[in-house]
Amino acid sequence: MTKTKLPRGLRNNNPLNIRHSASRWQGARVEQTDKAFVQFTSMKMGYRAAWRILETYYKHFEAQHKPFTPRNIIYRWAPPNENDSEAYLRRVCRLTNLAGNEALVRPSQVSGRSSQSIQSSQNSQNLQPLLNDAYTAPDPQAKTKLIDLLAAMTCVENGITMGKVDRGR
Repeated sequence: MTKTKLPRGLRNNNPLNIRHSASRWQGARVEQTDKAFVQFTSMKMGYRAAWRILETYYKHFEAQHKPFTPRNIIYRWAPPNENDSEAYLRRVCRLTNLAGNEALVRPSQVSGRSSQSIQSSQNSQNLQPLLNDAYTAPDPQAKTKLIDLLAAMTCVENGITMGKVDRGR
């Protein structure tokens, strides 16, 4: 019986492949053996970091008077000088049914605590804890849209299908 090797982001508990930087991430492993990407102690901590990055992006876009949209998020996350950002955006939009220029709500507005994150099982990422977090957004679909965005970005980053990502529905 052959074991399937998980994609790098999932092995690192870093589903969105956050690169090493000056940031000291809560939940980062003490020993970092991957030279490019942060390794987290759990998938929950990897998703927590991604959620916090989305909150930082929101603040950045707000300061620049830019909307918080899948397009702006992805073009910052995977900039065109390093990636095919348009292909990344098309895939995320196809997986989520979000429009590229659809305005999304501020991440901290839809989670009771920005530290709430996503749990994982061995074969899939379970986003149920994020869905169960204290809900404060005016639009009942607002949180689901952000969760779907993170789930789709996980798929793109790790070359997996959306069917492998359990969003708790």
